[in-house]
Amino acid sequence: MAITAGQVKELRDATGAGMMDCKKALAESNGDMDAAKDFLRKKGLAAASKKAGRIAAEGAVGSYVHMGGRIGVLIEINCETDFVAKTDEFQELVRDIAMHIAGAPVVPLAVARENIDPDVLAKEREMGIAQAKEQGKPEKIWDKIADGKVEKFVKDHCLLEQVFVKDPDGKQTIKDLLTEKVAKIGENIQVRRFARFELGEGIEKKESNLAAEVAEALGN
Repeated sequence: MAITAGQVKELRDATGAGMMDCKKALAESNGDMDAAKDFLRKKGLAAASKKAGRIAAEGAVGSYVHMGGRIGVLIEINCETDFVAKTDEFQELVRDIAMHIAGAPVVPLAVARENIDPDVLAKEREMGIAQAKEQGKPEKIWDKIADGKVEKFVKDHCLLEQVFVKDPDGKQTIKDLLTEKVAKIGENIQVRRFARFELGEGIEKKESNLAAEVAEALGN
């Protein structure tokens, strides 16, 4: 079927891919927009996997402060060249991921699953076994239930596996976002580390009991 310029523009606006790549994706997908997006995503994954082993020692340390100074994030994201690190697109990526960490529904504990403390995962697994027992599940499926609980915990708490807060469809993960940028920019891009700060975090706060204070003041 004939691919129109309007279709190419729509796909380009949705994915940020090049005009020729969009045209080819639509041709390969017979004009199906969703299939064309999948085609481009798979192409991006292939391109990203080829670049994953390349040294990324440049990049930027970025920050994001949210909610009137109550939450702040510092993040280091690496790329291959200083030229790319200084581009608006790369700087926007750094800020977007820092913003995601500040506002994510679940605070990420680590960049990737291999960075999570094994003791934390072991505790989650123990809790899974205990819950299975309490719910009266057959012993033969306790391990399966516990493994599922651990996997959910990993997906919820690993930055790369979280769904990007700015994705309107609620499907694109941070890893997908990086893959898209690698394919577009042409360099290996890696999130190296991050730190998230929340005002008063870890400080035990005394709860004020107004009724008790009033009663004490009245001598009751």
